[in-house]
Amino acid sequence: MTNNRHNTYANNAILTASQEELTLMLYNGAIKFCNKAIYSIEQDDLEGAHGFNIRVQDIIMEFQITLNMDYEVSEGLALLYDYIMRRLIEANIKKDNEILEEVCGHLREIRDTWKQAMVLAKQKKIS
Repeated sequence: MTNNRHNTYANNAILTASQEELTLMLYNGAIKFCNKAIYSIEQDDLEGAHGFNIRVQDIIMEFQITLNMDYEVSEGLALLYDYIMRRLIEANIKKDNEILEEVCGHLREIRDTWKQAMVLAKQKKIS
C-alpha cells in the first residue's frame, strides 16, 4: 500500500513538473543510479551494476537527444555528455568504480549548476 502511494506521488510530481524541474529530476536520477552502480560493484553484483549503469546511459542519451543547440553553452554540454557517455561505457565494461565516481562528480556539478540557473531564472521573473 505504501509503495503504491509513493508511485502515485512520484507520477503526480512528474506530470505537474516544469521542463526545468523535469531536467533536475533526470540529473538526480542519473546521480542516484550512478551511486547504485557503485554500490552494486562493491557488493559484487555485476548484473545490478550493469543495469544501473545502463539507466544512467539512458538519461545521458536523453540529454544528448534533446539538447537545444541554439544556445552557446550547448556545444560545451554536448561535448561533456559525449565524454560522460564514453566513460560510462568504459566503467560498465571494466566494472570500475573510480570511473563511476568521476562520472557522479560531473553529474553533481552539472546538476548543481542547473539548480543555480533555475534560482536565477526565478529571481529574474520576480523582479
